[in-house]
Amino acid sequence: MRGPSIDWGVILLNPGESMAEKAHGHNFIDETFYFVEGNGIMIINDREIEASEGSIFLVEPKEMHNIRNKSDKAIKIIFIKGEYKPEDKI
Repeated sequence: MRGPSIDWGVILLNPGESMAEKAHGHNFIDETFYFVEGNGIMIINDREIEASEGSIFLVEPKEMHNIRNKSDKAIKIIFIKGEYKPEDKI
């Protein structure tokens, strides 16, 4: 769902997949990640954090982040950004 005041959706990562090839960040907006189904690894500023089902992470502006599925099952993560600013990427 993308609109002027919100940007959110569901990320599906199969075993061994990452959200992106390398970490990325945003200059102005924060981003929340909710692990709806399965366990993965949340990476924030090169720090790897175990993310079990039900975990929630708030990534602040300028924090570089990525997600990796190290399990043998698919994982689902909801992401929420307060604004839709596709150009806000570092």
